[in-house]
Amino acid sequence: MKQRGRHRRRRRGRVVRAVLSGTALALTAAATLISASQASVGDNPGALKPLTSSAEFGRLRLTEQPVPEQTLDRLATAMGRPVGVDAVLGSADRALRDADGCSPEERKALPVEPAATRAYCWDTADAATRQWQPESVATSGAAGAGGRWAGHRVILSGWTHSGGSAADRGLARVAFVDADDPAHLTYTWALLAVPVDGGRDLRGLVSQVSGMVWYRDKLLVTTSAGERDALYVYDLNRVQQATVADDAVGRVPGGWSAHGYRWVLPAVASYRPVGGACGRAAAGSGLPCPTGLSLDTGAVPAGLIASEAAPTGSGRHTRLWRYSFSEDPTRSGLLAADSGGTVSADEAYETKADGVRGVLPASTGPSAGAGWYLARAAGHEGGHGTLWRQDLRGAEATECGFSDDTHHCWGDGTGSLAYWEQTGEVWSMSGRALFALPLSSVDRALR
Repeated sequence: MKQRGRHRRRRRGRVVRAVLSGTALALTAAATLISASQASVGDNPGALKPLTSSAEFGRLRLTEQPVPEQTLDRLATAMGRPVGVDAVLGSADRALRDADGCSPEERKALPVEPAATRAYCWDTADAATRQWQPESVATSGAAGAGGRWAGHRVILSGWTHSGGSAADRGLARVAFVDADDPAHLTYTWALLAVPVDGGRDLRGLVSQVSGMVWYRDKLLVTTSAGERDALYVYDLNRVQQATVADDAVGRVPGGWSAHGYRWVLPAVASYRPVGGACGRAAAGSGLPCPTGLSLDTGAVPAGLIASEAAPTGSGRHTRLWRYSFSEDPTRSGLLAADSGGTVSADEAYETKADGVRGVLPASTGPSAGAGWYLARAAGHEGGHGTLWRQDLRGAEATECGFSDDTHHCWGDGTGSLAYWEQTGEVWSMSGRALFALPLSSVDRALR
C-alpha cells in the first residue's frame, strides 16, 4: 500500500509539472510580444552604491518599544491562556488548490522564467474576495531545527484589507499554512492586533503587510501609513483565541472578537524611527519605514533585510539596509539593541531600481560583497514584473522569450521573497498564486 501511495504521488507530481510547464510555455510565447519600450536595457539599475556616511546610518536607527509584560499578562488573563502554532494549524479549515486546480487566470500570474516548480491557489472563497489582498510570505525555515516549528513545516502569508469601511481598511491577517504534505496544504486565518489600555483591549494593526519575516519564535511585519511605528513584532507562542464571532476587534459584549476570525496575535514589541514617526508624511523623508523585509541567515549574527518602496517612475532611488538580530538568548527573535534600546543598521546600500517590492540577500558577510535579488512590480495590472540580481559590479535580470532585452519574466512582482534554506527554494506570491522555485534556477536564468 505504501508503495502504491508513492506511485500515486509521483504520477500526481508529473501532472502538476506538466501543468506548470504548459503554463510556462504559454507565458514565454506571450513574453515575446513585450515591446522593447517595456523591457529595455534602460531598465538596468546598474551597480549598488554603498552608503557610508554617519548621517545616512543615523537616519536608519530605530528605537525598540517592548509591550510591558504586565500588559500581555493582563490580556492573557482576560482572553485565556495563549496557544502556539500547533494549535492554530490543528484548526485548519481551508485547503489550497494545487496548480492543476488553479484557474487559467491564476496560473497566468506565475513567473515565465524561471518557471515555478510548485504552485498553489487559495480556497475559492478567499481567492474570489477583492477586499483582501495577498502581499507577503514567510516560512519556518529559520524558526527551528530542520526548518520546522512545533514539528511542522509552516508557511505564513500576510494579507491586507483594502476595502470595506474606514475602520476595516488596512487590517492585517495571516494565513497559517500546514505544509507538511506538499500535495495537500491546509490553512486557517489569524488577525494581527496591538494591545491597548494596558492590555484591557485590542485594536487591529494597520498594515499592508508588504514585508514579513519569521525568525526563531518571532514574526516581524511592516506597517502602513496609519501606524507611527516601522515594524511590529509578534510572538508565535502567544496566540490568543477569540470567543465572539463579530466584525469588531477587541473586547465586545460577551467576550473578545477578532473581526470574525478564531485566532488573534497581540504585538509584543515595535520599532519606531529615532528621527520621527512613520505615517503618511514619512514618504521620502529618509526615515527607516520599510515596505519590504527578508531574512539573512548567511552571516553571523543573522540579520533582518529591509527595503523601501520608491514608486515606479518616481525618479527616487531605493535604499536597502540590514539590522542584526540579537544573540542574547533572552531576546530571541528581537533586533540587536544597545542599553538604551537603540537599533543601528550595519550595512546600507542604494539602488537606482524603483518599484522594488521583494528583496532577498544573494551574498552576505564583509568578504562576500553585497548582492541582492530585487523583485520589481509590473508596470500595469496583469503584467509581469522583473527579477534582478544586483551587486557592487552591476545587475543581471532573468530573461524570457526571444529578445535579448525581455526581462519581464517574473510574477507580477508585488509579493515578497522568502528563502527556505532546507529545500533551496524561493517562495513568493503573484496575483492570487503562492509559488516556489529553486534559487539555483534563478541564477541560471540571469543574463
